[in-house]
This record gives sequence, C-alpha cells and structure tokens, in this order.
Amino acid sequence: MIPEERLHQITQRFEFIEASMSTGAGDIVALGREYAELRPVVDQVRNYMQVVQDIADAKVMLDDPDMKELAEAELPELTAQLPVIEEALQIALLPKDAADNGSAILEIRPGTGGDEAGLFAGDLLRMYQRYAENMGWKFDIIELSEGDLGGVKSVTANVVGEGVFARLKYESGVHRVQRVPETESGGRVHTSAATVAVLPEAKDVDIDIQPNDIRIDTMRASGAGGQHVNTTDSAVRITHLPTGIIVVSAEKSQHRNREIAMNVLKARLYDAERQKIHDERSADRKSQVGSGDRSERIRTYNFPQGRLSDHRINLTLYKLDAVMAGDLDEIIDALISDHQAALLAEMGQ
Repeated sequence: MIPEERLHQITQRFEFIEASMSTGAGDIVALGREYAELRPVVDQVRNYMQVVQDIADAKVMLDDPDMKELAEAELPELTAQLPVIEEALQIALLPKDAADNGSAILEIRPGTGGDEAGLFAGDLLRMYQRYAENMGWKFDIIELSEGDLGGVKSVTANVVGEGVFARLKYESGVHRVQRVPETESGGRVHTSAATVAVLPEAKDVDIDIQPNDIRIDTMRASGAGGQHVNTTDSAVRITHLPTGIIVVSAEKSQHRNREIAMNVLKARLYDAERQKIHDERSADRKSQVGSGDRSERIRTYNFPQGRLSDHRINLTLYKLDAVMAGDLDEIIDALISDHQAALLAEMGQ
C-alpha cells in the first residue's frame, strides 16, 4: 500500500507548480521542466485514488438495499483493477535518471574479429540510424573512421531528441555476431564483436573543465575513405590531459568542431562520473541492465538462424532482419520492464 500522505504531497506540489506557471511567478523554464516530469505521475496518482474511493463507496453501498445489487456487480471489477493500477503508480514513482529525458552520444567500435568486426560495427551504426529515424530523432555523425572493406573502425554520433538516453542506454556493452563473412569461401560461421557505448548528454550538467587540463589541436579533415579532403585545417582534436580522453570532430567549420568536441568531452566526463557513482551504489547487485557496463556481453546476433538473444534478460527473438532494419522497440521495452521490476523488488525489500 502506497502512503496517501506521499500521494497528496505530490498532487499539492503539482498544483502549486500549475498555479505558479499560470501567474508567471518563479523560474518558468525550471517549473515547466518539473511540471512535465510530474504530470504523468499525477495522472497515475489521481487514477489510483479514484479507484480506491470507488471501492470504498461500493462497500458502503452494500448496506443500502436499493444499491446492493449494483455494488455487488461493480466491486469485483474495481477490486481486480486495483493491483494493476497500483503497480502502474509504483512504476511512475520510481526514481528517475536525470539524464533520461535528454539526448545521447553513441560510440561504436569493432572488437575481436578483424574486418568482419568492422563490418558488423557498420551494420550496428545503420541499425541505430534507422531506429533514430523511426523515433523521429536527429542522428548526426560527429566522427567516422572507415575500414578497408566498407566497415567501421570507429564512429561517434550525436542522437538528439526527447527521451533518447532513456531508451538507448540499454545498448551499452559488447554486441556479438555469428555469421558467414563475405570473405569466407568455406561457408564457415565466424564469431566477432563490437562495443557500443551510450553516453548521456551533459549540456545541462556542470562539468568543470579547466583550460590548463585540455590541449586543442587542429588538423586537416578528410572525408570517407580519404576523399573530399578539406584544404583547410578545420578538424579539431581535444585531449583531456588528466584522463587521457581524446575527442575528434571533423565538420567543415573549425568553430563548430570545437563546440562539438567539447560537448562530447563533457559527455564522456559526465558518463565517467555517473559510472563511478553507480559502481559505488551497486557493488553488491548482480543486475547490470542499464548500467552501461562496457565489458559485458549483452547480446548475440545469429544470422544463420535469424536469431537475436539478449543475455541480460534471456530474451530470444527470431526477427533479426527486422531488428537490423531498426525495429528495436520490443527489445528495449523488455529491458525497461525488467529494470523497473528490479527496482520495484529493491523497494519492496
């Protein structure tokens, strides 16, 4: 049972924000952000409290001969609704990740497997591009290094939209592929891997970067495969000296490259701090879903069998072609549900 006092506090806070916004009092931007976060929670609170009240009213009606038959008909239905509505409310009340509503930086790098790993990294890049398109997000490639056979040596992209990190953060980890490479004449299935990292946007976070802690180098930018070489030194490489993190941006505008590279650097430093806090909090937890553990093998793509397996939640789907075409919702929804269930279990302990 959820304490009614807590529910009333949430509702009162929401009504206060609503009144403040209507009169123009306070920081409208901050109030608007809090309003948007609380609105779905308050909807669930009101729905829950209405059902609780309806059940109480129906029980009173049982003592009224004229209303008893109606109450006996309504009460079982209302009682059956209550656990479902209560669970939805508990999920709405779960602690929110401050980064969930924002955009994200996506990084993909080949792992073991040579050229085939690079080709698979390229396939993952196209998969996420298609998913972003399906979601109505903007997908901008910041830095791309291509392999000899059309694969990817490394790629960094900025995925912009509402709630991007909330859904893509479950993609961090090692993705393994099993298939017959194009270069394999014997028809043997090879196994290779690529690593995906999803970093939260750090624009609204205070990341202190001292000028003395970075080195900025300019260099000649080149396009895909060395073509379309820019004749000016417009590409920017920023090295964060304390951590050794290196970020490169190779757009046409040097000023824009500095801005992009600094945003990516902030995202990586922000992610490192989040990882440190997460590790301290969850040292005794077995679940890694949503943790962004880069060394964990999270998923296998088996092309001969058309099978995708997510090892964190023992999910197997036989729709690999659709997944590679950007149909990721079923997987991500299952991961979110599992993560929410784990949080609910922790709250119940």
